[in-house]
Amino acid sequence: MEQAYHSKLAKNRSLAMLVVMIGVLITAIDTTIVVLALPEIEKGLKVGLASVIWVVIGYLLVITLLATQVGKLGDMFGRVKMYEAGFLIFVIGSLACALSWNEASIIIFRIIQGIGGAFVSANSGAIIAGLYPANERGKAYGYNSIGWSLGAVLGIILGGLIVTYISWRWIFGINVPIGLAAIAVAFKVLHQKGEKASHKLDPLGMITLGAGIFGVLWAITKLSTTSLNSSIISYLVAGILLLIVFYFIENHQKEPMLNFSIFKIPTMSPTLIAALFQGLANFAVLFLVIMYLQGPRNLSPIHASLLLVPGYIVGSAIGPFAGRISDKLGPVIPATVGLAIQVLALFIYAHLSMTTGLWVVVVASVINGIGASSFFPANSSAVMKASPPKMFGISSGMLRTFANIGMVFSFSVAILVASRAITKNLAFAIFVGTTSLHGNLASVFTNGLHTAFYVLMVFMFIAAVLSASRNKLSKRVARDNISSN
Repeated sequence: MEQAYHSKLAKNRSLAMLVVMIGVLITAIDTTIVVLALPEIEKGLKVGLASVIWVVIGYLLVITLLATQVGKLGDMFGRVKMYEAGFLIFVIGSLACALSWNEASIIIFRIIQGIGGAFVSANSGAIIAGLYPANERGKAYGYNSIGWSLGAVLGIILGGLIVTYISWRWIFGINVPIGLAAIAVAFKVLHQKGEKASHKLDPLGMITLGAGIFGVLWAITKLSTTSLNSSIISYLVAGILLLIVFYFIENHQKEPMLNFSIFKIPTMSPTLIAALFQGLANFAVLFLVIMYLQGPRNLSPIHASLLLVPGYIVGSAIGPFAGRISDKLGPVIPATVGLAIQVLALFIYAHLSMTTGLWVVVVASVINGIGASSFFPANSSAVMKASPPKMFGISSGMLRTFANIGMVFSFSVAILVASRAITKNLAFAIFVGTTSLHGNLASVFTNGLHTAFYVLMVFMFIAAVLSASRNKLSKRVARDNISSN
């Protein structure tokens, strides 16, 4: 009887984990699949060249702003309910994107998609923490990374096939049947566990942070396509001032959007900030490599993206293995080694030339995939391990927020640095896949990409140093606990 009970429990937990993985998978699909569809979206909806970037950034920005707030909602009303609600909103947003008719509608509907994505991503980590004991969470987050890697691969492959042979609208429409099926399974296998906590939302903090980030992003994005002017300076200064106001608001809120008191928990500060710098260094890599392949190397979007598939496949295989190592050795070693491996990948990318064999791009993508898949499970496990159970939702949301802030700025900073080598509008056209380069101009632009990769290397190195610093912090906490006893 007892054996049958434990067998049923393990089966239900596996099904629940599968649902969580599907949620991560479809949000990952939507991150990479849109990259390949940007040229067709630009043509089909007559979206301006400078505005098409917001189809990507708008989605990420909303997830960034809502991550901690929907994490609180998960703690208040049930993480499973919020996760299922996120699925439903994501499906509705996807259907709306497929039916969009102009520039404004596609950006607005992508924001709705982002709201659903925030509910899914912020609560998925907390659900895993509730499903698995602390000594098994690394493995669980490793399996979760499979969902992300497979989603990224499917996004590349399906995106290329759909855009080439069907219509860009189906890159969003495909989420509808997948999402509805996942919702049906979620209602059957996901059950709320743990006590619900009482929280208050922080709309003022969310508005000031959103406006501040938007101001800075708008300035950086405009600077990628036009020369510095008074309007860009105004947006940049206003954005920075709003971020400063946000910091002071949060310090006087009973339940702030970003709970800075969480940094008092030992090892939490370097863990969250490492996630920010890793996102800052890593997210733009996909776009920069595709710019290199589509621009100087004259490959089509689908052929360029397929060269990166092996990296995602190897990364998905490494995730669970890295997670088990994290469970046995602790998160510091696998996370730090993973970041160091990614520094090596960026170094290789920074030395690509007009005559470099395309196999080098494949090797670099595999190395990057191994590094990323070693970092994510370990770092996620570290956050949830340090977090009190009643703050699982907030901690998961904080992790997502910091990682997404890095991702949002990674995209903009990388494009800004890369566009310094050639005409700004031409650099943007290469990015969205509407043109390519030849001759001396291609060589000059490749050198510009080298500078961008070196900048990303610096960010990744900072993340590695922060990650490694947790080893000393952990030892100091252990000594303090022994002396206090």
